[in-house]
Amino acid sequence: MQANDITKKWDDVILPFQLDAADVRGRVTRLDGTLNKILSQHNYPFVVSALVAEAALLTALIGQTIGLRWKLSIQIRGDGPLRIIATDYFAPQSEMEPARIRAYASYNSESIETTKKEGFDLIGKGMFAILIDQGSGTKPYQGITPLAGGSLSKCAETYFAQSEQLPTRFKTITAQETRSDVDMKWRAGGIMVQHMPKASPSIQKDGGSGEGGLLQADDLLSDDDAENWSRATILMDSAEETELIGPHVGQEQLLHRLFHQETPRIFPAQPIKFGCTCGEEKVRQTMSIYSIKDIKHMTADNGMVTADCQFCGAHYELEPSTLGKDAVNES
Repeated sequence: MQANDITKKWDDVILPFQLDAADVRGRVTRLDGTLNKILSQHNYPFVVSALVAEAALLTALIGQTIGLRWKLSIQIRGDGPLRIIATDYFAPQSEMEPARIRAYASYNSESIETTKKEGFDLIGKGMFAILIDQGSGTKPYQGITPLAGGSLSKCAETYFAQSEQLPTRFKTITAQETRSDVDMKWRAGGIMVQHMPKASPSIQKDGGSGEGGLLQADDLLSDDDAENWSRATILMDSAEETELIGPHVGQEQLLHRLFHQETPRIFPAQPIKFGCTCGEEKVRQTMSIYSIKDIKHMTADNGMVTADCQFCGAHYELEPSTLGKDAVNES
């Protein structure tokens, strides 16, 4: 059996686990076909693709915990050449279905080419936000923290420490195949560990040890909890890149390699795939707030109002007379 055939059962799967003795829970995942579907919707420069890949991986790791039919979004906004990275994780409609994920980036291509900044520094100063939408009739939850730590993974760790008071660590790797005889495909793999919530976490009164006084995971733990947390994160950090994205180690095997002394308890895997929720009806709903004058300004030379989905690139052309406030009132 070829390596590519072997890895199919590991591709695009999120595997939850728990280390009961250490009071730690976590997820391990790989994004392969799903990640390539996300990135193939756009023609991003390599550095942008790498950051979108990391954001998608974090979204999969974090999103697996939300309830059925919920939506989790991550928004990263900065004042640098890479202005926005946005991701959405749509929980399954039922337990038998895969979750869906999508992502896109907005950037200044000229500035990306000419700047001396690289990687995470392309985002500049800004914010990291997580939004959770539980559906109609509920108020979406939103938490925001500054960009800090030098990577998107570190930003996510800071978010959980500062906004949720949950010690959290990530180990992530994204890579693009370099073989000349195949299409340039992306792979991403990662592990997330998180200390189980405490009724009243121990928080230092004089601020955190992170950048700008932001809280970090170690600021929230003491005594046995701190020792258990340190052991779990040291074991997680021992994972090699080839174990996270290579063709020879599956998620369950990796967990037993890393945490065999902790006796990991493994839960059912959650498959994930690319999915976009755009559609003509949603475009019409978006346009329903505009007046006839506004719609006229949006009308292209061909006499139609056009719209493109930033996530999947779907193109819509709509008759102006069917859009806007007046069209909604008439219907």
